[in-house]
Amino acid sequence: MRRTSRHTARVGAAAIAVALVAASCSGGSDRDGNTVRIAYQKYGTFIAMDALMKKVKKDFEADNPDVTVELNAIEAAPEDYRTQVNLMNKSADEAPDIIYEDTFTINQDADAGYLAPLDEHFDGWEDADQFSDQEAEAVTSLDGTRYGVMLGTDVRGLWYNTELFDEAGIDTPWEPGDWDEVLDTAERIDSELGDDVTPMNVYSGTPVGEAASIEGFQMLLSGTEDTLFESDSEEWVTSSTGFTDSLEFIETVYGEGLALDPQDALDANLGTMNNEERIPAGELAISLDGSWATQSWIEDANKPWPEWEETMEFAPMPTQNGQGPGTTSMSGGWALSMGANAPDPDLAWEVMSTALNQENAVKFALEGGQIPVRSDVAEDPGFQDEAPMAEEFSELVDVTGFRPAYTEYPQVSLAIQDATESVMLGEATPEEAAEVYAEEVEGIAGPDNVTTGS
Repeated sequence: MRRTSRHTARVGAAAIAVALVAASCSGGSDRDGNTVRIAYQKYGTFIAMDALMKKVKKDFEADNPDVTVELNAIEAAPEDYRTQVNLMNKSADEAPDIIYEDTFTINQDADAGYLAPLDEHFDGWEDADQFSDQEAEAVTSLDGTRYGVMLGTDVRGLWYNTELFDEAGIDTPWEPGDWDEVLDTAERIDSELGDDVTPMNVYSGTPVGEAASIEGFQMLLSGTEDTLFESDSEEWVTSSTGFTDSLEFIETVYGEGLALDPQDALDANLGTMNNEERIPAGELAISLDGSWATQSWIEDANKPWPEWEETMEFAPMPTQNGQGPGTTSMSGGWALSMGANAPDPDLAWEVMSTALNQENAVKFALEGGQIPVRSDVAEDPGFQDEAPMAEEFSELVDVTGFRPAYTEYPQVSLAIQDATESVMLGEATPEEAAEVYAEEVEGIAGPDNVTTGS
C-alpha cells in the first residue's frame, strides 16, 4: 500500500529549479491570444523535432493568417532542456503553450501545475482511435488524467558494426544468448582489433544524464529477476541481487577496458560523438543504445552516413542468463503537452493536433527513428518502405518495459546515475554503490515506500 507522505533528502539542481518556478508562478497573462508558443528540444543529432515544427508553423500560418506560431528551439541536453522549460513556466507571460515533454516527467510536471489536462480535447479528436492503449498509459497521470499525446516510442538494444565483427572473426547475424556472451564478444573484439576499436558502449555516469539510467543501467536490470519498482505494492525496490549484478556488468565493461576511457565516456555529448563520429569511423563495435540512432545516419541528418544500412545491425539485448523471455528492452518516448498557462487552449490544441496528424507523424517517425504509436502510421506504405529496421524494433514491443510513472522517478534516476558513475570510476564496488543508492531512495520516497529485493 503506497503512503502519501514523502520526504526528499536529495534535491538536485533541476529539482530546485522546479520548486522555485512553482513557488513564483504568476496567475495571469497579457499575451496575444493569437500567438501559440512552442518549446522543444534541438540538440546534437536530434533535429527531427525542429524540422517538424518548422513545417507545422509554415502549414498552420498559411491556413490561418491571423495566427502566429512562435517556435522556441532550445539547444540543450535533456536535463538542461527540462530546466529551461521549467524556468519559462515561472511567468504566465513566458510560459510555452505547447511543450515537447519526455513522458517520464509528465507526473512531476502535472503535480507542479505546469500542464493542462487534455482529456476533453483528445476525446473529441477524430484521430483519437488511432492511438494505442500503450500510448495512453505513458501520458496519463496517476489520477487518470491525460496530460499529453505521444509523438512516438522507442526500444533499446545492441547496435553492432558487421564489418568490425568480420575483421574479428565473429559470425553475423549476432544473437547473444546471455550477458556472458555479450562480454565474451566484447573481449574478443578487444583482443583481435586492439586499441583502435572500442569494443562496447554502455552509458554510465551523471554527465550523460537519463541515458545512464535507461539506456545503460535499466537495460541491464530489466534482464534480471528483479525490478526497479514493485507495481503491485507501489514500492521502490532496493538492495536486490539484480541491482548489484547490473552494476557488476558495468564494472566489468569499464574495469577491463572494454569501453571508452572514463574521461571520454563522461561526456554530455557522448551519444552525438558515438553516432556521428565513432561508429561511422569504425571506432566503436557495439553500442547499447536506442532505436532512434538511425536519425544520425539518414540523408537528412547532420552528418549523413549512407553506408549504415550495409554496415550496422541491431541485436536484442539478452536477459542475464538467457531466462525467459530471452531478450529485454526498455521504452520511453516524448509527447506534446499543453501548458497550463496557454491563453487560448482551443487554438493551442489546433496547432498541437496538426503536429500530431498522420502526415506529420509519418515524417517524425522516419526522421526521428521512432516506433509509431498511431496505427495508421505503422501501416503506412511510405513508412514501411523507408524504415528499414521497423520489423526488428517492433519484435521487442512485447518484451519491453517502461520507467515507473511516479513523481519521485526523476530523483531516483539521478541516484542510479550516481551509482553507475561511482562504479565505472572504481570509486565504489557494486555492493557499496547499491547500499548508497538504497539510502538515497529511502530519503527520496520515504521508508514506507521502499521494499527490499531478492
